[in-house]
Amino acid sequence: MKKIPTVIPVVALALIDGAGQILMQRRRLLADHGGLWEFPGGKVEAGETLVSALLREIKEELGLTLKAEALVPLSFAASPDQPHVILLYTCRSWEGDPVCLDGEEIGWFAPEALADLAMPPLDVPLARAVKDCVKRTK
Repeated sequence: MKKIPTVIPVVALALIDGAGQILMQRRRLLADHGGLWEFPGGKVEAGETLVSALLREIKEELGLTLKAEALVPLSFAASPDQPHVILLYTCRSWEGDPVCLDGEEIGWFAPEALADLAMPPLDVPLARAVKDCVKRTK
């Protein structure tokens, strides 16, 4: 009988500024997928809700304070060969200026530029969803 892997929920955020640009973060070089661009976020810890985990992760990684009501679920990504499921939210309002606290660097990108970034495989379909979302709201 084939063992079914435990699902590991990961929350991620597409922070969208007033000009429609999206904040992306480069993973630490020594991490899995090191040097690739991704949506900031991380694993949901025991006892956390998806939203509380995302609020914590964004504070730890970017130094930003978000309000739960500003988070809007957008999409998810998973692969049959790995246990991670990424749940992507969008946010258009926050307190503070983003600072790179847990990656190599951060940057703001136009939605069309996301496709040109080297990303981990699960971030690719999420980037397409963000591009479509920003295009619909312009």
